[in-house]
Amino acid sequence: MAWVEHTIWWQVYPLGFCGAPIRDADPTPGPRLRRLLAWLDYAVELGANGLILGPVFAAQTHGYDSLDQFRIDPRLGGDQDFDDLVAGCRARGLRVVLDGVFSHVGRDHPDLVRALREGPDGGTAQLFDIDWDAAGGPAPRVFEGHDGLVRFDHRSPQTVDYVVRVMTHWLDRGIDGWRLDAAYSVDAGFWAQVLPRVRARHPDAWFLGEVIHGDYSAFVDESGVDTVTQYELWKAIWSSIVDQNLFELDWALTRHNDFLQRFTPQTFVGNHDVTRIASLVGPAGAVAALAVLMTVGGIPSVYSGDEQGFSGVKEERIGGDDAVRPAFPDTPAGLAPWGAEIHRAHQDLIGLRRRHPWLTTATTEALAVENARYSYRAGSRDGTSHLDVALDLTAEAVVTIFDGLGQVLWRHRA
Repeated sequence: MAWVEHTIWWQVYPLGFCGAPIRDADPTPGPRLRRLLAWLDYAVELGANGLILGPVFAAQTHGYDSLDQFRIDPRLGGDQDFDDLVAGCRARGLRVVLDGVFSHVGRDHPDLVRALREGPDGGTAQLFDIDWDAAGGPAPRVFEGHDGLVRFDHRSPQTVDYVVRVMTHWLDRGIDGWRLDAAYSVDAGFWAQVLPRVRARHPDAWFLGEVIHGDYSAFVDESGVDTVTQYELWKAIWSSIVDQNLFELDWALTRHNDFLQRFTPQTFVGNHDVTRIASLVGPAGAVAALAVLMTVGGIPSVYSGDEQGFSGVKEERIGGDDAVRPAFPDTPAGLAPWGAEIHRAHQDLIGLRRRHPWLTTATTEALAVENARYSYRAGSRDGTSHLDVALDLTAEAVVTIFDGLGQVLWRHRA
């Protein structure tokens, strides 16, 4: 896992970023994925050295309802467009991770349609979780109440084989790992069957499981993934700022220290599934949140647009993700100037983290805790290095980072 310890991810939701229609018919299918080529230097200049891509495979609407996981979505282009993107990343030292939706597929997936037509003895029937004896005909099990998302049968050896084939196919094509969407909804034993077979061919591949609640450490141990999404810390960062209750952040960092003894969590303050951090806490609060992200242990990611202070509120309705998954300009030159200050803060704090690579596995110790003031020490695992971080939310949001000699390394005042 050596390479990933030095990775800072820029996360992109390609269908939205590249301006593809999500629920409407696509009047002009084409190589929209190539628009990302114009943003790779921007990612490097931000300080990132890895790209986590949301779904890129053929799908019905938002990408998490796949139709063919061996084919690039026609709304984004084709194999050559994908290969050129990977080559562009390689040329700039950017790692690439793809979003693997192996919990479920779209209801119109051809193999599912064939399975329902052919019955339980058909060649593809064992891939899907279908109640063949249901009243009124076969009833596919759906994902979390979404009628358009049908579950794989994760008890089936055929499903294990299928996921191994998909993962290996794209790793062979040059990617570096997988984000396992809704990994929490799949028995850890399934991943424990899949991942060793994939690692046998790609021993350096990295596997990130999307896990929201539950026992993170146990899931890592039982599934064989390298890490999971640290939603506990995400929630504590933004809500402690909103509520001016920094005791919540201190508690979460204590838990985070425990996780760091077992694995290196994947940390974030924004992604494609949640309300934008700037909408939750405001621009100054977003910088404070970022300062925490970049000074505690973990493998951090920045969700594209957060580094420009983009706003957007997630809503629980059809299309409720659209506001946090917008289209971007053709090139960075099209960005509005009002994002410059928060962009500069991202460059500064990512640069600070790069100059202190031990922060990946650093643990924290509280120095002082009040409702609206919090100071903590982030220390290296070997005890030879540390930084002190002070948050003050009493009036303006003020963040100050001190080096091991007590000298100010960085300060931001709203």
